[in-house]
Amino acid sequence: MSRRRRARATLVLIVLAGAGLLVGAGLRDTVTYYRTPGEVLAGGDAAGARLRLGGRVVPGTLRQDGGQTRFRLTDGSHEIDVVQRGAPPDMFREGRDAVVEGVLGAGPVFRADTVLVRHGNEYRPAGAESAGTGARRNAGGEPTPG
Repeated sequence: MSRRRRARATLVLIVLAGAGLLVGAGLRDTVTYYRTPGEVLAGGDAAGARLRLGGRVVPGTLRQDGGQTRFRLTDGSHEIDVVQRGAPPDMFREGRDAVVEGVLGAGPVFRADTVLVRHGNEYRPAGAESAGTGARRNAGGEPTPG
């Protein structure tokens, strides 16, 4: 391999490595990582640290008292109590997936300052049985052929 060809190959590798680092750094801020209750309880290093916790809201645990919302998140085998100051988002319900941001305290009780509701990408208008089924209707509510 000639000296000129080797220099060109080295330059191409440096440019590709630089581009890869830039893409990686850009994606780091857009990806949302969260830990499950089992990971947080097994880790032991999470107490007092700011983190995201994800899981399903345990049915029967959602309570509102004194300006606080209390509930439990589960990953199916482990549960953590969550306390949030204020009201949760409108779509927040028992049995739904959620991601909370905050600090794990003693007990362990997770003190959340942000609650995000996780949901699927499929939109269904209120009252629709399921996407793609049911009769088509015109603006007057009458069935249309099709």
